[in-house]
Amino acid sequence: MKISFSTAAPATTLALPVEKDGLDRVATVEIESDALRVVIAAARANRFEGEAGAIAEAFVPEGDGVRRVLLVGAGSGSEPDYERAGGALTARLLTSGVESVAVDFGSAGATPKAVARFAAAAAQRSWRHDVYRTKLPEKSKPTLTSIILLNAPDGSEAAWAPQKALTEGLELTRTLVAEPPNVIYPETFVARVLAEIDGLGLEVTVLGETEMRELGMGALLGVSQGSARDARLLALKWSGAGAGHPSLALVGKGVTFDTGGISLKPGAGMEDMKWDMGGAGAVVGTMKALAARKAKANVIGVCGLVENMPDGNAIRPGDVLTSMSGQTIEVLNTDAEGRLVLCDALTWVQRMHHPRTIIDLATLTGAMIISLGNEHGGCFANDDSLAEQLLAAGKASGDLLWRFPLSDAYNKLIDSPIADMKNVGPRGAGSITAAQFLQRYIDPGVRWAHLDIAGMVWADKPGTTWDKGATGYGVRLLDRFVADNFEG
Repeated sequence: MKISFSTAAPATTLALPVEKDGLDRVATVEIESDALRVVIAAARANRFEGEAGAIAEAFVPEGDGVRRVLLVGAGSGSEPDYERAGGALTARLLTSGVESVAVDFGSAGATPKAVARFAAAAAQRSWRHDVYRTKLPEKSKPTLTSIILLNAPDGSEAAWAPQKALTEGLELTRTLVAEPPNVIYPETFVARVLAEIDGLGLEVTVLGETEMRELGMGALLGVSQGSARDARLLALKWSGAGAGHPSLALVGKGVTFDTGGISLKPGAGMEDMKWDMGGAGAVVGTMKALAARKAKANVIGVCGLVENMPDGNAIRPGDVLTSMSGQTIEVLNTDAEGRLVLCDALTWVQRMHHPRTIIDLATLTGAMIISLGNEHGGCFANDDSLAEQLLAAGKASGDLLWRFPLSDAYNKLIDSPIADMKNVGPRGAGSITAAQFLQRYIDPGVRWAHLDIAGMVWADKPGTTWDKGATGYGVRLLDRFVADNFEG
């Protein structure tokens, strides 16, 4: 979606943002005053009052034809919801036949930040993944390609620049999550990311199986050994605050397809497991956004990339693996593989880059979906201040989180009689014991949080900034978290 700023519009579809109960304040020079009165009267007749995301639409005479005019509700309060307004506008027009819409902010009272959020939501809501649909009906194909922002307040273009970078990172994440598993697997995940970040100034490290074996990554490689696709570890380092170790590490689970291994998943719904790399997708999308907007922070993003398959060489329930940290793991269920991937990635980034704060993201447990559905991601942390920062960033960005407990009582549930730990605990508290497993790989003094985003990376219904499918969850959250806590 092309976003541009102007003070005059071509004769195209026109949209006017309206705050709650603000119909009397609507004004524009883009149409005649008599035509505007007709639009407002039509809105009143349809009981439109400017509620966030509500739209009233009318057609008014213009020359020998008509012009489409939409009133787009932004809601009320101290900070009206221009994000919902932007998303609603794109949702209405995306496949309408309209190619361009001009949005006149002249009478809206929006701040530069609000205009930027409007533009970001409008652009983000336009993303679709139709590359494999060869018989899509013409009326179902997207037509809207351009949004012109008219009479936006001073500073709006500057406010849009970081939102543009964020949107581009979000689109990378969504594309990776949406691609089928025969297209995106560890090797091609790396290739796709490297092509997308070329020229942004990120320092790249890629480890193959030989290098990881030399480092002792027996847990990550154990998951991979049943697949014909070799594993990879991908690291993207951004040094926006100057030389030195990264202050923050983002670590993502990248299981590009998860059959469950020998502990095979049921066939129904297994196709969804192409998005089991949603944590890694969020990490690379965030790193692209940070680099594109030149964030003044030192951050490294690490992705453990594997495919979990059940061939004759796959790990079995009962096997014992030795992780890079030296800790041993009794495998009780090969479908609890994400934590095996993450533990070695966590050890690697601590040994090689020494971050003081680590956040890992993973579509880790079905139990998280049972707990929170598709409304919040789960947050576990060994530091209260870090948890509070993440919850605040979630609320501000719209990627919501809910905190869960950690304790010695839960930790004891994964003790093993023959190894240092089991990879699963009992049926109860499954998401918590998974987090306790990961905490065992965090060095003393390191602030750490684990985000279980199993219910958030894919949506069965449209939202404010996404259509059905890949949501890009985590990118907006992490970008806001970095901006609020790691940039001066």
